[in-house]
Amino acid sequence: MTAPGKLAKILVVDDEMAIRRLLRGSLSRAGMDVVEAANAREALAALDIDKPDLVLLDLGLPDRDGQELIGPVKASRAALLVVSARDATAQKVAALDLGADDYVTKPFDTDEVLARVRVALRNRLLADNTAPMVCFGVVEVDLAARIVRRDGAEVHLSPKEYGFLAELARYPGRVVSHAAILRAVWGPGQEQAVEYLRVAARGLRRKLEDVPVEQSVIRNEPGVGYRLML
Repeated sequence: MTAPGKLAKILVVDDEMAIRRLLRGSLSRAGMDVVEAANAREALAALDIDKPDLVLLDLGLPDRDGQELIGPVKASRAALLVVSARDATAQKVAALDLGADDYVTKPFDTDEVLARVRVALRNRLLADNTAPMVCFGVVEVDLAARIVRRDGAEVHLSPKEYGFLAELARYPGRVVSHAAILRAVWGPGQEQAVEYLRVAARGLRRKLEDVPVEQSVIRNEPGVGYRLML
């Protein structure tokens, strides 16, 4: 966890020097301390020596597939954003299932990357100070007591609706893949039953929000998963 007053340390892992320079410039101007790695070997050394708060990881590295670094990055407790030219849905889902916090495809907008970095750092801080209560708007999700309240009044959710919401609330701001939610809430063998999630999401929005779907905090990432926007 970044101490108060200390700059967040970001590790940029990409074999393209131009990309590293672009990200270094943007992150440095945003007040962050940046470390670079051009390959997997350098990245693993930087994880051990520099102990970054967040890693921006390209998957197409010259000495190792970037997906193989997701485990070591998550073991280091750093937040992880994949920044890759691989834009197939299956690639995104695989990275998220392995533990990536988010996925940005190249070419990217630097402002969007910075926004996602800030969200991931904030969520990492929340995770390090794990509280059993997650709040958004007038809704409170008490993960310890398994109770959801809206404007202070308890809301009745079906077991599946609660399970779905709880999975998102445990990782606020992070995309949780369809398969991960279905496996956790509906059980193994149900990873393809995406319609279950659509039904549960509709029920949650109806019970917890009075806004159009496009303004909902229960955000659908088509073909990939859902995230809870706080």
